[in-house]
Amino acid sequence: MARMHTRRRGSSSSDTPVADDPPEWSDVDTDAIEKRVVELAEEGYGPSQIGLKLRDEGVQGTPVPDVQLATDKKVTEILDEHDAGSELPEDLRNLLERAVRLREHMAANPGDAQNKRALQNAEAKVRRLADYYRGDELNEDFKYTYERARELL
Repeated sequence: MARMHTRRRGSSSSDTPVADDPPEWSDVDTDAIEKRVVELAEEGYGPSQIGLKLRDEGVQGTPVPDVQLATDKKVTEILDEHDAGSELPEDLRNLLERAVRLREHMAANPGDAQNKRALQNAEAKVRRLADYYRGDELNEDFKYTYERARELL
């Protein structure tokens, strides 16, 4: 994967093995998985964190290696069905949190040139991602500003 704001080469990674069915040892009921997904969302976990928790802790003591294979739905689809999803996409929310955190750091440390650059990069990514989501998950008139990001978070 090539990095967006650096000259370095991307990192090599392997693909996950192709699987069509959940493993036999993970025979958790679909309704129990959906119920646990909604519970974790109400506790404040995002979709990727929910997937990790289900993989590590499982449901009823049995790990769930892949929610989509077990339920035929993605975690975000389950959350949308139960109206437990976030109003912002997870990747945009994470970038907004990073930009806000960097902006607050820059207010306290105005001479920090390295983090000034990191803030510029983070805000550029936020604007690019906002363009991607505008109209679907975001309002047509959404514009990124620090104040708006603080409001949303």
